[in-house]
Amino acid sequence: MAGPLVRIGLVARRGFARIVPDPLVIAIVLTAIVALAAVAAGRSPVDVVADWGGGSGLWALLKFTMQMCTMLVLGSALAATPIVMRAIVAVAGAAPTPRTLVGLCAAASIGLALVNWSLCIVGGALFARVAGTVVRRRGWTLHYPILCAAGYSGMMAWHGGLSGSAPLKSTTAADMIEVLGESLAARAGVVPLSDSLFSTLNLCVSGGLLLVGPLLFMAMTPRQGEDEHATPPPEAPLDEAPTPTPTQPGSAIERFERSRVHLWILMAGTAAALVTLLVRSGGRLDFNTVNLALWCVALAGHGHLDRFVAACDSGVRGCTGIIVQFPLYAGIMGMMAASGLSAGVSKLFVQAGEAGFTTVAFLAAGLLNLVVPSGGGQWAVQGPILVEGALELGVDVSHVLMAMAYGDQWTNMLQPFWALPLLAITGVRARDIVGYTSVWMVVGGAWVVVNLWVWT
Repeated sequence: MAGPLVRIGLVARRGFARIVPDPLVIAIVLTAIVALAAVAAGRSPVDVVADWGGGSGLWALLKFTMQMCTMLVLGSALAATPIVMRAIVAVAGAAPTPRTLVGLCAAASIGLALVNWSLCIVGGALFARVAGTVVRRRGWTLHYPILCAAGYSGMMAWHGGLSGSAPLKSTTAADMIEVLGESLAARAGVVPLSDSLFSTLNLCVSGGLLLVGPLLFMAMTPRQGEDEHATPPPEAPLDEAPTPTPTQPGSAIERFERSRVHLWILMAGTAAALVTLLVRSGGRLDFNTVNLALWCVALAGHGHLDRFVAACDSGVRGCTGIIVQFPLYAGIMGMMAASGLSAGVSKLFVQAGEAGFTTVAFLAAGLLNLVVPSGGGQWAVQGPILVEGALELGVDVSHVLMAMAYGDQWTNMLQPFWALPLLAITGVRARDIVGYTSVWMVVGGAWVVVNLWVWT
């Protein structure tokens, strides 16, 4: 007889259909809704168009967009290094049972997410695919999509990790001004990582997710014979990272181009810059230092410029959504700020009172993430609203910041935007994994709410 969590997982898997349209379509619809709301609030149509398309609209987040794209590309390159692939193969191969294998897949995904979100997206997918190979070779009966769901589970923990967009974007005055504007940023001040990522609240939330996630996915894994509709993994194995086969250089200039000296020069430069920035900033992390670290480690991991560039090329394909949609989020931010909608919405949030404000911020962020599937984009849209409300109520800005971060990562389990690389690598569909991830969303969300009430 299957256990209750196994039955819940099976029912959710079989009954859940994809419920969210294409993220770009949602961004366009949301843009239209905000534009109409701005006009209804008294802003003239011409002014709304200017708010949307001007420098404080569509193009306000160009720097942020490039930082996010760089992080995705370099994280993808790091996940595809031979040493990471060998580690994945070794860990997956050591699992004695299917349930253990699923738990290891979830633990790897969540652990990678706390290091870097782009490393999680690619590394978790590669782990799931390699784990599928282990299942087929050992003749186990296991529904392959539960491995893929476990490989994606880390995206419900990433915003509390070292690459969290909102916390990293709040450590300097310039970054706060870019998102909040000069006046609000001056009132809010900066939020050091000691008050956000390394706070007691976040250590409890993220540490708990790292522990609970693997246990939950193991509990949802049916035993042999309990799932008569199990879908086996694909036959094609993926034990090695795809790397280009370098051709033998012929001419002197080709030998010069293929020399490893260039790799070491670039690696030494990035390492020196990283150390210099960390020393001068007192060890403070931001987008630039995290990207420098990724760049340096990925270069070392590939050991050859050709392989590094090929791995980056694969990651670039995942940037399309960021490049196309971030300007729309910036445009939404511009219209909301100029029309007064941001201030109006913040007043509604304030009515939740001091005690419940962080929980409301968490739930609102989770809802908004379904239409703005990006932590950076969501901080741009929702940050001014939440910070204004926090200041009015006297709530700690760092607590509200992390509540928004948790809400953003929470509904990633229903939003397929960040699952696209995983779906491509593993060959499953969004509707195949969303049943499992929705159960994880409910359990993980309850853990977050409890901690918000205890620590804020």
